[in-house]
Amino acid sequence: MTLSQRVSNYRARMRARGFRPVQMWVPDMHSEALVREARRQSVLVAEMDRRADDQDFIEAVSVDWRDE
Repeated sequence: MTLSQRVSNYRARMRARGFRPVQMWVPDMHSEALVREARRQSVLVAEMDRRADDQDFIEAVSVDWRDE
C-alpha cells in the first residue's frame, strides 16, 4: 500500500467517524521578525504598570454610567 493510499484510507475513516480535515496557518516561531515583534510587545506590556498617565486619562474622561 502506498503512502497516498494509507493517507486516503485514514482520511476516509476519520470522515466516517464524523471528523473533517482543517488546515490552519500559524506564525512561524523560527522567524526572527516574529521574535522581535513578540519581544517588542512583551516589553510594552511589562512597562504598562509604570505608565500611570494612561490610566489617569481614562479615569478623567470616564463617566460613571450608574449616575446617568
